[in-house]
Amino acid sequence: MNLNLPGRLSQPNMEIKDDLRADPRMLGALKMIELDGAPAQIPVGPDSPLDEILAFCVESEAGFNELGAALTGQTPPAQNVTSYTEVIKGVDGNDINLYIHKPTDIEGPIPAVIHTHGGGMVILQASNVGYQRWRDELASTGLLVIGVEFRNGAGVLGPHPFPAGLNDCASATKWAIDNMDSLGISKIIISGESGGGNLSIAVALKAKAEGWVDEISGVYSQCPYISNLYHAPPAELPSLVENDDYFLNVGQQMATLAIPYDPDRSNATNPLAWPYHAEISDLEGLPPFVISVNELDPLRDEGLAFYRKLVQAGVTAYSRTVNGTCHAGDCLFLDAMPDVYRATLRDIKGFADSL
Repeated sequence: MNLNLPGRLSQPNMEIKDDLRADPRMLGALKMIELDGAPAQIPVGPDSPLDEILAFCVESEAGFNELGAALTGQTPPAQNVTSYTEVIKGVDGNDINLYIHKPTDIEGPIPAVIHTHGGGMVILQASNVGYQRWRDELASTGLLVIGVEFRNGAGVLGPHPFPAGLNDCASATKWAIDNMDSLGISKIIISGESGGGNLSIAVALKAKAEGWVDEISGVYSQCPYISNLYHAPPAELPSLVENDDYFLNVGQQMATLAIPYDPDRSNATNPLAWPYHAEISDLEGLPPFVISVNELDPLRDEGLAFYRKLVQAGVTAYSRTVNGTCHAGDCLFLDAMPDVYRATLRDIKGFADSL
């Protein structure tokens, strides 16, 4: 055992509350929601019958609104922001709700962010309180933000496996492109966290394949869930072991949630489903990127590996690591760590303005 290695690489039973790298404010918030230790075992696994996994996904969504309110409810709401809902038709003929948030104190065309929410592409909703708050806060920096209520692989808005959710996010992006003048926007950035980080990348890959990638100004992907290697973590992604059971469990929880997205596993290495597996040639010609990762996230290293591949492909890209935080910690804990939360908001705004 090498005690110089971080996290569970040296101490296999370490919990996030005992890792000296963890921000104490985050630990306080995690303790409040009883996640400062290892997550509870879930009743299904990747080899469980699909109907049992789907039932679990529906159950797991219960209480998420309350969680979002618990983590952000002590901070006064964003000022000078209004929001409304637009319903569009997707490429598959389905209705898609778009939640549009914009500042009320800025004149003239402004950048737009297409926000693709987290949840592993299989659970959660853009209408959840935490995501509404994120979009309001992002809009308050001077951006028009469009939250996409895409079809999920499971959960309340499922089951609609790949490529349904990706198609919806691409349809929303193309709608925004076609309506830039009426929306009052100057450019389009796609951004999302976790499963939404996957979708933000995948939309750009899809747009390249279909010939409209030049309409996307940039991609800001946070803690992207992109490898689909959770059942057998490879040596090149040590954070899957180092930070396992830090807010997320790898071998059971994450590996299981991957199943409803691609039930027959025929897209296990398809870059549109799991962008980690993209070849250099798939990435050449993409717009500028930011890959933002969290130090104590099991997914950290797949995001960094993807960033390196972008650079090798000649894409203008930079990465940032938010130290002391768990998976998506910089966009969850507004009450506990407002400076960290707002630093990421500023970084997205700065990226949009730089393009």
